Amino acid sequence: MKRRPRTYYTESQKALMWERWRKGDSLQQIAQLFDRNHSSVERILAETGGIQPAQRHRSRLALTLAEREEISRSVVTGQSIRSIATSLGRAPSTISRELKRNGGQECYRASRADQAAWDRANRPKTCKLVENRTLAHIVAGKLQGQWSPEQIAGWLKRTYPDDETFQVSHETIYRSLFIQARGALKKELLQHLRRTRVMRRSRYHTQKTDNHGRILDTVSISERPPTVEDRAVPGHWEGDLLCGSKSSQIATLVERQSRYLMLVKLTAKDTETVTNALIKNARKLPQELYKSLTWDRGKEMAAHKRFTLATDIQVYFCDPHHPWQRGTNENTNGLLRQYFPKGIDLSAYSQAKLNAVARKLNERPRKTLNYETPAERFHQSVASTG
Repeated sequence: MKRRPRTYYTESQKALMWERWRKGDSLQQIAQLFDRNHSSVERILAETGGIQPAQRHRSRLALTLAEREEISRSVVTGQSIRSIATSLGRAPSTISRELKRNGGQECYRASRADQAAWDRANRPKTCKLVENRTLAHIVAGKLQGQWSPEQIAGWLKRTYPDDETFQVSHETIYRSLFIQARGALKKELLQHLRRTRVMRRSRYHTQKTDNHGRILDTVSISERPPTVEDRAVPGHWEGDLLCGSKSSQIATLVERQSRYLMLVKLTAKDTETVTNALIKNARKLPQELYKSLTWDRGKEMAAHKRFTLATDIQVYFCDPHHPWQRGTNENTNGLLRQYFPKGIDLSAYSQAKLNAVARKLNERPRKTLNYETPAERFHQSVASTG
């Protein structure tokens, strides 16, 4: 079978690729636009780790092609360097350097000189993490601690407010990870990101859907008091199950105001087991810090009335197929996948180990908390109720 020749994409085709990639299209969808296999598109995008390179442009101070053509014509007619400079409004030294760089007056060609200047100008700016290795070491350490680039950037700004040499944007960190040619951060650190892919994807790539079971006789989230919705007071939690292999699972509980996390070990996911575990966990906190619980419509909470009777904690349920109504918990479950990848057996984790993981997350700064940690915010609530 005859192989198809390698495709060389034009700049306009590459621009279309990047536009569709930003919108969340898959490699296969983009490849279909060009009647090619997805691997040919991946080759283009993977060169820069799925991050579109900045569009190059000429400096307004550089010689233009028209000026170089005028230099070429003037040289042929025997004009002096000073005369050429005067007619172009340039310094004689500019014309002299231009000629010396490109073969002298005898060999000067405008188009060749213009292309050579464009090629010479393609020198990427040195990454800040390459220039400041101490900063790179700090960033690498935080990544190994499972901090996200955005958390690291926010923490640095808060920790070194008056020293910009120790501040770096989260975008620079991502680029340093995905574009290895920068030489700033080792590729191995990619495994510590929440999503361990080799190319950066668009935020629009996927939308999680809810396929949990449903239960009846629930109190709708629409009946939840306004103070719960606007996070005005502490004590309102969101919960769900995080599932692993061999029908293993743990319960995840997140306080809406502080984003404080509690993990609860479960030996099974039947209603009685889950309800008993949640009742036991709820009794660890004062009533002021555990007033309500918002849950998905999973059948594990069918005994929600027994939970409320035992704890005096009202349970509210999301609308069907609306998991984003417990967005804080959904986001936290995503963070937990760094510690509990899909397919892992969660039954192997003791409650003490789960507490240790929760402590790690609670000690990570959050952008939504102005880069304070959930632990700091929650302990403030504990102190105010004491």
